[in-house]
Amino acid sequence: MPLIKRIETDPQAPPRESKAAANRLISGDPSFKTWAQDVSREETVHTGVWEATPGETHSIKGTTFEFCHILSGVVELTEKDGETATYRAGDNFVMKPGFAGVWRTVETVRKIYVTVS
Repeated sequence: MPLIKRIETDPQAPPRESKAAANRLISGDPSFKTWAQDVSREETVHTGVWEATPGETHSIKGTTFEFCHILSGVVELTEKDGETATYRAGDNFVMKPGFAGVWRTVETVRKIYVTVS
């Protein structure tokens, strides 16, 4: 098994498609596409590409750490009782375990993600 994994930013395989859970939806009708591309470390590390259409949802990381690299689009993140940060293509950020806030997709966003549980 190779120890280097290329992340396809424009994957040709069909994605897993989903909608916001009712208890997470704040506004709009966002839909999501996930192209899972790698799982390792006894299924605790997940890597892939994720896309969301405009809308607003509650984002709760629980015990998960997530690194994100924005490929396209615009997203605003507001930590509970915190300020709003805007991320665009080329930006990177980390949501640490315990993060709770609002994820607002302003323009359809596509990101590379790495999660560690």
